[in-house]
Amino acid sequence: MTAIATAAPQTRAAAGIARYLQRFADAERNGARASAPWFAPLRRAAMDRFAAVGFPTTRDEDWRFTNVAPIAQTEFQAAPKEAVTLAPEAIAPMLFRDLRGIRLVFVDGRFAPRLSDTPGPSGLVIRSLAAAMTADRSALQWHLGRYADTQQDPFSALNTAFLDDGAYVSVPAGAILEDPIHLLYVSTAGGTPRITHPRNLIVTGENSQASVLEDYVSLADGMHFTNSVTELVVGENSVISHYHIARENRQAFHIARLRSEQARSSNLTSHTVLLGGALVRRNIHPVLAGEGSDCLINGLYMPTGRQHMDNFMRVEHQSPHCSSRQEFKGILDGQAHAVFHGRIIVHKAAQKTDAKQTNMNLLLSEEAQIDTKPQLEIYADDVKCTHGATIGQINEDAVFYLRSRGLSAAAARALLLYAFAGESLQHMKLAPVRRHLETLVAEWLPQGKLAEGLV
Repeated sequence: MTAIATAAPQTRAAAGIARYLQRFADAERNGARASAPWFAPLRRAAMDRFAAVGFPTTRDEDWRFTNVAPIAQTEFQAAPKEAVTLAPEAIAPMLFRDLRGIRLVFVDGRFAPRLSDTPGPSGLVIRSLAAAMTADRSALQWHLGRYADTQQDPFSALNTAFLDDGAYVSVPAGAILEDPIHLLYVSTAGGTPRITHPRNLIVTGENSQASVLEDYVSLADGMHFTNSVTELVVGENSVISHYHIARENRQAFHIARLRSEQARSSNLTSHTVLLGGALVRRNIHPVLAGEGSDCLINGLYMPTGRQHMDNFMRVEHQSPHCSSRQEFKGILDGQAHAVFHGRIIVHKAAQKTDAKQTNMNLLLSEEAQIDTKPQLEIYADDVKCTHGATIGQINEDAVFYLRSRGLSAAAARALLLYAFAGESLQHMKLAPVRRHLETLVAEWLPQGKLAEGLV
């Protein structure tokens, strides 16, 4: 009896792999991707790799605390070939108030030009990746698929095999973009579970400055799976800010990777905010390849109910005189489960490395659970590396102090929670985004609008 029960999920997972193999073979046979034949070998290699390793399981150390069986066993359907037509009013509630700049909108993974706004300074290239596969072939051949780890990450392999659309951004050398680039990914959800594979390639020239915001939302309830990959190339002496916000519905699966490569004396700030989704996995893999480069990886995750949120970091120091900071905070309520797995790798050549990793968590219920696993892997002998993790509850002495100043117990708790989360948000320099997220965080808190009224 036990053997049958154990075998059934494995059989369903194998059936899931077979479905993707069949779908890939059908696409090749029907010539669905004939417009970019140069990318075909990368697709096939990625599909072969996914077929060989399959979906990760909890026996894999990097997935020890996250069970993706619900994804492997669900029969997701591909999104329609053409973007679903939406009126501008449909996405208006999802936009950030007072946020100016360039906006690309994708509906169910497909570029929606009528909802997008793409003016920009001379030399800036920003278009859908599907169009860039032909129009910008030489640039894409040099970068696309070069950084994402399809060998170790099955979901990156799956994304590469089924890559259809996404954003291509090329910032010219010396350009300073005062307004951000907003990439809005909208899922219409619906009755049939759908899967999309957004792929973003962002390349910045030397001495440039830019901010790019990836934003994932749902317009309605319904199961869907977003499997995204972003490759970010940070040019020499450039300063880049990248935002990733996951606020999809509570039935959504969301697995997203950011793989960045930094040149000499560059500065990268990566912000992650996880609010929505049933199962969310965020992989961040910056490589400090150039001497004197610097990065800050900042994150906030707030699961509640039965949500599961997994943050996996791998920071690689390859060159000397580089610094990195990881600062992630979590607030968990209900029966939520969160994971923080942070790894700093200092290669032998990366002398004078300065790296710090911090993970802080507040549990608001006895049933909430956090697994935190900070790691250091150091092969150089002249470095300064630290890591630390804390798990706790609201400080009752602080609650008492605030109550002694006239606040109610609920208001005191709301203010303390808001301040805890606010430290992560304060790192964000885009004021409209920060203000909007402050409102979302306040609404999330158990005291809801009470917290918003206090700030």
